[in-house]
Amino acid sequence: MPLLLALAGAAAAGSAGWAAVGLPHLGALAACDAGLDVGAGLWIDEPGRQWAQVLATVLEAVPVVLVGPMPPAPDRITRRLAAVMRRSGAVLLAAQAWEGADLRLRVSSAVWVGVGTGFGLLRGRRVTVTATGRGVAARPRRADLWLPGPDGAVATASTPVADPDGVAGMRAAGRAALRVVG
Repeated sequence: MPLLLALAGAAAAGSAGWAAVGLPHLGALAACDAGLDVGAGLWIDEPGRQWAQVLATVLEAVPVVLVGPMPPAPDRITRRLAAVMRRSGAVLLAAQAWEGADLRLRVSSAVWVGVGTGFGLLRGRRVTVTATGRGVAARPRRADLWLPGPDGAVATASTPVADPDGVAGMRAAGRAALRVVG
């Protein structure tokens, strides 16, 4: 969900609005922290059996749409939604795999930074994001990011996080715990 929100925050920056469809657990605070204007958001927690029609209507109304898990869609519905997005210029960001997506992003590894040997504050979460897709995006690519970084924003992993123990401290703490338990 943090990657989805980070993408939505960047895509919706300066736009007229955004929508969340089928994401009843998406909190307003998390959306706000990701840079989404909560006052400009349209929230549809349960789109019901007519979810494809609801999604098509929302895609025509707002430029950025986040969508939660939906039932598998027949090809004709997927093609219709793709046509609506082309016509409206809307961006669809799906929390789960979406048939016909041009690009798929997933967090392939993640580690929290900041906790020392059993104490400390979480400073950031370093993730590796893998992108695959169709056409020119067919070759997998990876990027290391802070998601979130120390200021709560997304940043490239080349940006250092002030942390005396860092990842090495976390690994050492894990090894120590294994020695105690084992």
